[in-house]
Amino acid sequence: MNPLLSAEQAVLGAVLLDPGQLAHLDWLAPDHFYRPIHQALFAALRKLRTENHPAVATGGRVPLSWVTGAVAEAGNHVRGLTVVYPHTLISACPRPEHAPVYGRMVLEGAIHRSVTAHAIRLHQAARADALQGEVEGALHHADVLAGVLEDLARRWGSEPRPAAPATPPPTAPVAPPSVRAEQVAEDEQILLAVLAERPKAMDEVVDWLRPGDFADPAHGQLYRCLGALHHRGEPIDRITVLWEAQRRGLLADGTLTTEQLTAIYDGVGPGSAEWLGEQIMRSSVARTAAASARAIRALAENETLAPGRLISHALHALGPLDEVRARWQAANGHPAPAPPTDGPPTAQVHAALARSTARPAARPSECPGPASTSSAARPPSRTHG
Repeated sequence: MNPLLSAEQAVLGAVLLDPGQLAHLDWLAPDHFYRPIHQALFAALRKLRTENHPAVATGGRVPLSWVTGAVAEAGNHVRGLTVVYPHTLISACPRPEHAPVYGRMVLEGAIHRSVTAHAIRLHQAARADALQGEVEGALHHADVLAGVLEDLARRWGSEPRPAAPATPPPTAPVAPPSVRAEQVAEDEQILLAVLAERPKAMDEVVDWLRPGDFADPAHGQLYRCLGALHHRGEPIDRITVLWEAQRRGLLADGTLTTEQLTAIYDGVGPGSAEWLGEQIMRSSVARTAAASARAIRALAENETLAPGRLISHALHALGPLDEVRARWQAANGHPAPAPPTDGPPTAQVHAALARSTARPAARPSECPGPASTSSAARPPSRTHG
C-alpha cells in the first residue's frame, strides 16, 4: 500500500477513535490530504470539534454520532463516502496516540506536492514571459513560491533558510523559445556593436548587465572582454577586443572566432545601449526563472528528500533569480526593497516536532472507543488553518 495513503488513513482513524487528538493536529489542514474524500472527512471532524460535539466536550466514551456526524458533513462536499469507510480508517490506525506522527507524514507529502505544483506554475509563467518579452508573470509566481516555502517551513517547524544541496539537481541550460531566439540574438549582437563602436556607452549598462545575461555564451564572453577593457581604462576597438579575446583563450578554444568579431563591427548601427541592455535583461530574467523552476521541481520530485532540506534547497535555487531581479530593478531605477529584519515568529508550529515525544496512552477497547489521554506536545495557540 502507498505509505502516504496509509498515513492519511491512520490520521483520520486516530481522530475517529480519539477526538482529543485533534488538539495535537491544529497545524494540519484539510488540503494537506491528497485524497478529496480524506480532505472532506478531516474538515468535517474539525467542524464538529469547533461546534463542541459531545465527543470532544466530554472526553469520555466516543459516541457513534461522532462517526455518523462526520460522514454526514463530509458527504455534503464529496461523493462516494459511505458509513463503512470510517471503519476502514479505524482499522488502518495502529495507535491513535501516534496521530501527530501520522499527521507529520501527511504534511510531508503535502509539502512535496505543493512545491512541485508551484514550481510548475513558475516555469509556465517564465516560458510565457519569454515568448512575450516580459518579466512580470515570472516574478509574481517567484514571489508566490517564496511565500509558500516560508509558510511550509514554519508549518514543518523549521527556519526558511537557503542551503545549497550537496549534489545540485541535473538541469540543462534554458534557451529562449525558438520564436524569440532570433530576436534575442539580434538584440545581443546590436548591443555589442554599439558598445564596441561607442565605448562610453558601457557606462549605461556596466552597473547592472552581466555576461551571464546573454543567451549566447559567445556574446557573453565578448561582453566580458569589453567590460575588462572598460574597467582597465584601455581603448576599445576591433584590435584591442580581438587581443583581449586571445588573452582569455577564447579564440583558441573556439568560443569566439574572428569572423564573429568582424560581424559585430560590420553590423554596427544606431541604437541605445540602455534600451538594448534592458531587452537582454528581460530575456535573462525569464530564462533564470525557468531554470530555477526546473531545479526546484527536480528537488520536489525526489521523495527521499526531507521537507526541511527540500525547502532550504528550493529557497537556494531561487537565489539566482533574486540576483537577476535586483539588477533588473536597478536597470529600471527601482532598487529592490530591503529584506525584513524581523526574526521568525515566537510561536513556531510544531509539525515536525512530532518527531515528538508523545507518551503512550491506553488503546481504546472498542471501535469507536474511549478518548485517549495522550499528552503529545501541543502546538502553540497561533495556528495555520
